[in-house]
Amino acid sequence: MGAMRVLVAEDHVVLADRIAEGLRDAGLAVDVVNDGATALAEAQLTAYDVIVLDRDLPAVHGDQVCRSLAGRDARILMLTAAADVADRVDGLELGADDYLGKPFAFAELLARVRALSRRAPSAPPVVRRGDLTVDRARHRAARGAQSLSLTRKEFAILEMLLAADGNVVSAEELLEHVWDANADPFSNVVSVTMARLRRKLGEPPLIETVVGRGYRM
Repeated sequence: MGAMRVLVAEDHVVLADRIAEGLRDAGLAVDVVNDGATALAEAQLTAYDVIVLDRDLPAVHGDQVCRSLAGRDARILMLTAAADVADRVDGLELGADDYLGKPFAFAELLARVRALSRRAPSAPPVVRRGDLTVDRARHRAARGAQSLSLTRKEFAILEMLLAADGNVVSAEELLEHVWDANADPFSNVVSVTMARLRRKLGEPPLIETVVGRGYRM
């Protein structure tokens, strides 16, 4: 596994170069573009792990870039000057994987990029286990003919369990990959979300609890 590849798409040239420099210092391979059209062209040519995408890009707006690239292998971290909730929701609806309001601390950006890279997919886009079908590219899941309405976190848990392929995934791992480094390790957020996910998946149960160790499909 080589260095993680990141594309920084930011029209503020000085900021873009600063971000790139910081990411390179952290050992990442970084390309920089300053408009949306070039971002789309580069993303066609190179398999990026993460794309840091400014929302207000010239040539092609960041929203349009996000829509075009969502569901591919690259994870998208959207940067936006407007840090209000409506904007954040828009970004996530467009297919961004995470969101950071400006101004931000570089350490925070780096942490988010790293967290996204860990979730970068290596499995095929559509995974089937018995009567369960998970379309990772479109973020959809179905059991038999019944489509499942899963939250982002529930879907991410399901993805991790499928990727583990029958091996046990600990609550700590789920917390680290599905939530983030700031999640409280002593909270019951994993078990609560897991219970909701199980309820939505229905009968017969698909997820087994391995006492003292974690969960597996």
